Amino acid sequence: MAHTDRRTMRRVLRREIAGTIGLLTDEHDFRAMRRYRTFTFDDHTAYLREVEALLRSRATQGGHTTVTLFDPEEYAAYCTWHELDPDSPASRTRFTAELAATGPTVLYEGQPLTELVPALVDEAVRQATWEYAATLLARLGSCASCGEDIGRAAFAHASDLLMRVLDTASPGNRHLVCSVSGPPETLTAVLHADQVADGTTPLDEAEALEFTTVLALGLATDSPGGLVMRTSTPGSPDRIYGWRLRDNTLHPLTAGEVFDAYCTDIESGDLLSPESDVDYCEPPDLGADDTLHRHRR
Repeated sequence: MAHTDRRTMRRVLRREIAGTIGLLTDEHDFRAMRRYRTFTFDDHTAYLREVEALLRSRATQGGHTTVTLFDPEEYAAYCTWHELDPDSPASRTRFTAELAATGPTVLYEGQPLTELVPALVDEAVRQATWEYAATLLARLGSCASCGEDIGRAAFAHASDLLMRVLDTASPGNRHLVCSVSGPPETLTAVLHADQVADGTTPLDEAEALEFTTVLALGLATDSPGGLVMRTSTPGSPDRIYGWRLRDNTLHPLTAGEVFDAYCTDIESGDLLSPESDVDYCEPPDLGADDTLHRHRR
């Protein structure tokens, strides 16, 4: 009887253990791992099928599982740095556990891998964008004229502008995109700011942090860029409007400029048909911007 009780308690405790799976999402990464003798899979499709079956099994048993991207090159470097044998399941487990604490993860909630993998890749891109933008902000240093930290001041300014954009937006679901052009590539951040029944607008902290950081970088470096918002309310046309980044603040786009931006193919320059049931319009007034001091490096 005592033995049965112990087994029951172990099953209960097993449900309390959170797990993380490091996923090899593409064929190239999968082939890179095949050089290790202890990595026994030889077919990527079969590997993905087994991963999905394991995720379903853990969910059925009440297990909480997150999925993270497993990068073979980062894994090899990690093993070298920590003097671990890379051809060891224990080393892979240790690496995956650290990824769960520091890297992009997605919670498995029964979704198929065809949905989970793109979400995981998007999360990885979002985190990489934030890290890159934050690094560039930190490198700006202090203002030559006033001594203020340029990156910190720009982040505070961007936070204020974002709050004013949200405060003046129409009720409903809000989808914001901020893009900043510059070498070596354009940085883009997305923020979902849906208004709930009590009138508040809860924000995903990671999304808001990335969005504000990218906006701050555009403000601090005076890089070409813009912020566009789309608001959706049941029974009404969607409203699309935006601003361009210039002179350390946001300048409203005209309705015609918004229309041109949405109805022109970026690569070919050809005109596209406008969406139905959509109003391209001018943004609401954000009020006076009192933070127009131009910091100099």
